[in-house]
Amino acid sequence: MKFSIVITTYNRLNLLKRAIESALHQTIPCEVVVADDCSSDETEQYMKSLGNSVVYHRNQVNKGHAATVNAGVQQASGDWIKFLDDDDYLAPNCIAEMTRAIALCPGAVICSCVAAQVDSHETEISRTPKIGPGLAFYIPQADIHYGMLLELIPFGTPVQVACSRDAFWQTYGWDSQLDANCDDIDSWIRIAQFGDAVFLNQCLAYRTIWTGAYNHKFSLSRRLDTNILIKEKIYALVDAKHRSYLPTLQNIKNYLKLHWILAAIKQRNFHSLLLMLDKTVFCPIPWQILFTAILSRHSHFSNSHLRKFILINS
Repeated sequence: MKFSIVITTYNRLNLLKRAIESALHQTIPCEVVVADDCSSDETEQYMKSLGNSVVYHRNQVNKGHAATVNAGVQQASGDWIKFLDDDDYLAPNCIAEMTRAIALCPGAVICSCVAAQVDSHETEISRTPKIGPGLAFYIPQADIHYGMLLELIPFGTPVQVACSRDAFWQTYGWDSQLDANCDDIDSWIRIAQFGDAVFLNQCLAYRTIWTGAYNHKFSLSRRLDTNILIKEKIYALVDAKHRSYLPTLQNIKNYLKLHWILAAIKQRNFHSLLLMLDKTVFCPIPWQILFTAILSRHSHFSNSHLRKFILINS
């Protein structure tokens, strides 16, 4: 099994250097590909200075995040693709641990892990939740979309995720119409149609939380609209065995409104709050879904809905 780490970048050379260093210093050999969305800083000169240690692709014009991911994967030769944005970085054993887990789950097409969220000084702020027991957790294909719908399977952002290169191209890559606004989640949804998933309960990735992040350019109301679109796609793919206890799509949409209303309150973004605020806040079922997503990631989903697991070194 060969891994390619695909790093996307645009005018962030200082951050890019850290991402490349984390990729080049993995404990097992892997290919490193940098896909540059036509940066206007000194990225091109720096990449040329690295010689053959990194595969470098540069878009001739600025095409956006999703198209740059696709261009990077096109250059990659690995069986598996590890995604990485230029402002994030990997633990040295990330690829080794993912390789080990995937080898024990041959039907897997997507793999994710716990990530630490860090500030611009690399100080840890928080960590994404673990999934189920053990160091690694196997999720059958029939359970993936149900778990994604209720946010009980948080595959997460690109820094957390790797996927089969074949499955990536079966879905025709990332959708540029969603550029940097759930384009990653949209891809995970489609890739998960082609096999099982593995989640590693180890912190193998670091996501930088800062004002320059791509998703900060979108308003909360626009992010809500995109989240609803994403949930509609997931809803249509939920396996038949989960349909009898599936919340209605309207209740899922109302839950999303609650989520972003609470986000607006936390950010003191009163303009967005007024745009989103409606009678949803008085409906009990969306609140139940919200609390389930927050409180039951570890016990409810793993114990009640995934009937059998593969535990790796539990």
